[in-house]
Amino acid sequence: MLKIHGVPISVHTRKVIVVALAKGIEHGVIPVVPVIPGNPPANWRELSPTGKIPAITDGDYTLVDSAAICAYLERRRPSPSLYPADPRDYGQALALEQYAGDNIFRGVVHPLFHEVFVHPKVRQIPTNPARIDEVLATTLPEVFGYLESRIAGDFLAGKSLSIADIAVASNLVTFQYIGFELERKRFPRLAAHFGRVCSTPAFALALERERGVVDSMQLRRDFLREAAA
Repeated sequence: MLKIHGVPISVHTRKVIVVALAKGIEHGVIPVVPVIPGNPPANWRELSPTGKIPAITDGDYTLVDSAAICAYLERRRPSPSLYPADPRDYGQALALEQYAGDNIFRGVVHPLFHEVFVHPKVRQIPTNPARIDEVLATTLPEVFGYLESRIAGDFLAGKSLSIADIAVASNLVTFQYIGFELERKRFPRLAAHFGRVCSTPAFALALERERGVVDSMQLRRDFLREAAA
């Protein structure tokens, strides 16, 4: 059975979980939280040379990096496909998956998550309000504005759910878990897209399964009701 090593509220771990669910691949989630000292197992660097989550083990096969893992799962079980057949849509899906990792996560979600949760609650160091303000005032408008401009239909690349939609929405879930708002009036197409992706069966099931972790961390979930409206 496929084993996904990570924590469900992780943007990248969730992406892999949603792909596995969408494809009906039986799997288990093995909790690994690298930001908590002493949490990763003793062999963690063997499973994940970068130390990052997620990693997978599939029998005697090990793989790291969420993009690589999702591409592997696509080949392992091609249907339903999460990568468009049209060459241009395929390229767009890969580009937006990369944008989600490089710009949404690294530019917005990662710094905010660390300032709001990791620093005060795990590392016991003060939050830096100036850093939060900088992300919200400078980086977020550029990143979310770009995504808003790329949405012309129901999905980001092609006419059905793709890896691009999953990658973007996964970031926006964690962004809102930690108390920030995806402003509907400011980014109406992005907000509508988020609601559509969250309502797909695989994504909705992933969110329901991670509910216990979210509640234990005292994160917010109320935005999911609004997204589904």
